[in-house]
Parts: sequence; structure tokens; C-alpha cells
Amino acid sequence: MKLGLISGYSGKVVNLELDRIKYAESLGYDSVWTAEAYGSDAVTPAAWILANTDRIRVGTAIMQMPARTPACTAMTAMTLNQLSGGRFILGLGASGPQVVEGWHGVAYGRPITRLKEYITVVRKIMARDEPVEHHGYHYTLPYDGPGATGLGKPLKSILQADTTIPIYTASITPNGLAASAEVADGVFPVWMNPDRYDIFEDSIAKGLEKGGRSLMNYDIAPFVTCIMGDDVDKCRMPIKGNLALYIGGMGARDKNFYNDYAKALGFEDAAVKIQDLYLAGRKDEAMAAVPDELVDAVHLVGPKERIVERLKAWKAAGAKGHVGSMLIGAGQPEALELIASEIL
Repeated sequence: MKLGLISGYSGKVVNLELDRIKYAESLGYDSVWTAEAYGSDAVTPAAWILANTDRIRVGTAIMQMPARTPACTAMTAMTLNQLSGGRFILGLGASGPQVVEGWHGVAYGRPITRLKEYITVVRKIMARDEPVEHHGYHYTLPYDGPGATGLGKPLKSILQADTTIPIYTASITPNGLAASAEVADGVFPVWMNPDRYDIFEDSIAKGLEKGGRSLMNYDIAPFVTCIMGDDVDKCRMPIKGNLALYIGGMGARDKNFYNDYAKALGFEDAAVKIQDLYLAGRKDEAMAAVPDELVDAVHLVGPKERIVERLKAWKAAGAKGHVGSMLIGAGQPEALELIASEIL
């Protein structure tokens, strides 16, 4: 099993914490991951990190597909991979309707269809076998729709072919997981209980079969926050705030994929309560409603000995192929070192 480091979102001021990233690199961490929502983008920090490191791979978790054409994304990925000596990982996601339509000003449409079309076009460009043509629901190359000049023609990338760049997707719905397993090299299922691969199993197996591959060729890479400290409740609190945001407020009431996922993890009553409280503006109460058991199932909190004990479940999941990478969110150097000593 490999370890990755989550760089995460930036606030009002971009701060990449290069010392922490370089320390993770020295410990043997395989990757570091940037993100974007509607502030800083994921690509610029990825380029900055690649320029300031030597061995660690850098991925985007995620680049929002509706924000860029497939060709733009392929150009970016191929450029960064060349400049970094093959250390770039392309992580993609559909984002959500509130961001896609409210921020990017485009239709959310059919996210699974977009995912498959997008990766198909990106892989065609990277392979450089022939001038790229595609006629789909979301994307048409050359474009021949309203306003077209009729002058467009199929093109091949000027850059040399590069089919080595891994492509990951952010997916947690059954259809999204199946599509990811069919066309991508890995998946970010947000958080994950290492003992509950059964939630994903049927969907991933369906996609892998359709894509003609096995689980050995597919990386399941959940985000795992680690906070070390003697006071377990205090360590849980910032994680509860994050979980309340996603489960309660990341999306509309009837279209919140994270809320549905929390229910699938076995916390149906809590998911309903968290969302009710969050959407009513009672965010502190929503945070308090996040069960301790949920935090403990998907993240690592508490004293060193407690974290070491919980890591046994993660190692067991890794041995089964149910987890290929743990993407660690930790600001404490001692936490990064502890996890590396237990996993690597």
C-alpha cells in the first residue's frame, strides 16, 4: 500500500507548506494532492510543488471537468508530466451542480456520461495515434454545433505521445464507481471505512469487468485525516466540522452525494439529522451530531497507540487489494512519521 499527502484547499491566501511536503517526500510518501473548489485552482499549486520536489508524484484531487475542455486538460497533464520527469497524476471529478452551474456557468448535465467521454478524449490525445475525433453528448471534436465556422479539423497533439499518466476520478455513487473502474486507473471515494469494502464491491467489480481489468490494476485511494493527541474528543472536533459540512451542506437537500454515502456507511439517522441542522443554519449542532463512531471508522484520531491499533484494519484492507493508497491529511510531522513507520 502507498501513502499520499493531501495538500488540500487554500483559503484566502495560498499556502502550500512546502516543508511538510518535502518531509513527507523524505519519509517515502508516494504522492501529494492538490484541490480546487471556487478559489485557487488545482493545477498551479501542482506545478509549484513539482518544481520544488525531486521524487514525490503530484496529483490533482480533483480538477473539475466542467471547468476545462478535455483537450485543455490533456495539454496540461502532458506538459506537467514532461516537465516533472513523469511525476504527474491526473485526478478528475464532476464536482457538484451548485459549483458547476453557479460558478462555472455550464450545465451539470449527465456526470457519468461526461466522465466517460472526457477520459476517452483525454486518452486519445495522449496516445496520439491519429487526429482526434469524438461525437458525444457533451463533447464534439471537431465542433459542428451552433455558431461553428465549419473550419474545425481533427488534430493531433504536438507533444510526443504519453500514455503513462494515471487517471483517477472522484466517485462515491454506485454508477460513478462503476464508470471509474471501467475507464480510470483509480478512484478517490472521499472517506472510507476499510472494513466496508462491500459498499463499493459490486460497482467496482462491474466496471472492472466491463473494462477488461482486475482489482490489481485499480487503485482505491481514500482521504484519511490523522490528528494525534491524548484528548480523543478534541482530536475528533475539526473532523466533525468537515464531515458536517459535506454531509449536511455540500449540495441540495435531495442531491447530496456525501449524505447518501454516510447513509450507506450505516449512519442513516445521523445523516438526516446532520443535514436538517446544517441547512437550518445550526452548524454547531450539526457538527455535534456527527457520531464518534463515524469519525473513528474513516479517520485516525487520538494517542499514538490508538492510531497504531486502527492502522491494522487499513493494512488488512491493503493486503486484500481493497485499499491501494491512503491519502493522508495531517499537519503534524509526528503523525506523518508514525503512519509511514507502520505502513511503508
